[in-house]
Amino acid sequence: MSDATLDSKGGAGPAVADDPKRRAAFDARVAAEGKVEPRDWMPEQYRKTLIRQISQHAHSEYVGMLPEGNWVTRAPTLRRKAVLLAKIQDEAGHALYLYGAAETMGVSRAEMLDALHEGKAKYSSIFNYPTLTWADVAAIGWLVDGAAIVNQVALQRCSYGPYARAMVRICKEESFHQRQGYEAMMALAQGSPDQKKMAQDSLNRWWWPSLMMFGPSDRDSPHSAQNMAWKIKRESNDDLRQRFVDMTVPQADYLGLTMPDPDLKWNEERGHYDFGEIDWDEFWRVVKGNGVCNRERLQARRDAHDKGAWVREAAVAHAEKRAARSLAQAAE
Repeated sequence: MSDATLDSKGGAGPAVADDPKRRAAFDARVAAEGKVEPRDWMPEQYRKTLIRQISQHAHSEYVGMLPEGNWVTRAPTLRRKAVLLAKIQDEAGHALYLYGAAETMGVSRAEMLDALHEGKAKYSSIFNYPTLTWADVAAIGWLVDGAAIVNQVALQRCSYGPYARAMVRICKEESFHQRQGYEAMMALAQGSPDQKKMAQDSLNRWWWPSLMMFGPSDRDSPHSAQNMAWKIKRESNDDLRQRFVDMTVPQADYLGLTMPDPDLKWNEERGHYDFGEIDWDEFWRVVKGNGVCNRERLQARRDAHDKGAWVREAAVAHAEKRAARSLAQAAE
């Protein structure tokens, strides 16, 4: 995932200056694979980094429903529609888990959503690409969720307990999403010539953005070393990207599809696939808000938030009435 710009106000308590003794104990705990919990002391930069990363992850799940939601009414069969609806529901649940994990560090959900809607917080660049055909829905499941699994499996061992625990269920569901996408892509690749052509076109358009999902190259990711020392991250962007390539190329071969990379080849000496250079100019352009669908995606989320205001207000009013009723009954 790319960097976000969300700021932190502290965690379960007010922000405090790093204490050398507490910092030493914290570092030793993390080094020993211990979990950090919400009420534990932690360095302020650790807290800010996690709020930024977890909220960005939540925003990605939240915004990520939009490209697929566009195809619910146009899914080719009732079965495909039911599976897609279930998947979108899962993504909403993932956002819920992750917003909840971030809230344990002292930032409110309202603050996180405000930061997203105001353009201060980022989400995964992959969701700023359009879904032009049904094959794109299959490609998202196969490639985008496949890349997410590679990235997120390591997060199950994140040093922050609530985040790590949330990732256990999320990874199980993402595994289903990846299989669903691959199965849909297989149906297209083994179908009519027009269907296979559609599958190949989708792979051509989604392959490179999927590689960008792992974030900038390690040489351009200055905070990775500290995040890995804190065990927020477990592996570097480039190592995760390589794993995804090695995993996905044989899958494409099985489908009879061609990777859109003339430089892709197996390197016997390294035991990995070599692949071409990513267009980093495009990556940063999309991250900075200038992708094909950046404005559309963000406006859709703003509109949904505004139109749902009455539901939130009604829920608060109902909760207040129940609390008042309970107090009245207790006083009788």
